[in-house]
Amino acid sequence: MSEPRAADGEELLVIVMFAPMEAADVVRDAAASAGAGAIGNYRACSFSAPGEGRFLPVAGAQPAIGAVGAPEVVAEQRIEVVCPRSSARAALQAMLAAHPYEEVAYHVYATIPAEAL
Repeated sequence: MSEPRAADGEELLVIVMFAPMEAADVVRDAAASAGAGAIGNYRACSFSAPGEGRFLPVAGAQPAIGAVGAPEVVAEQRIEVVCPRSSARAALQAMLAAHPYEEVAYHVYATIPAEAL
């Protein structure tokens, strides 16, 4: 078994992003428009799960939701997509541009072959 690859053999990364429920579709679509979520003959593939984002804006913050000095809990979606390495920077930039938050939580993971586990 080999390392997960895009249709053209390129290495795939996994991008995980978190967005408030009302912005999740816009954020997901922005990443997809830049090449994230392509699996074989399918495009805009993603997985989402609901959760809660918690944060405390401090002095200097300009929160899109909540107020400086007040703890906040927001219903959010965890959005996961695969992305060819060559498209990852563009997908992240598109996601960040579409996201309503001043500071965005996201992760990028490399994929590994099953036999390496």
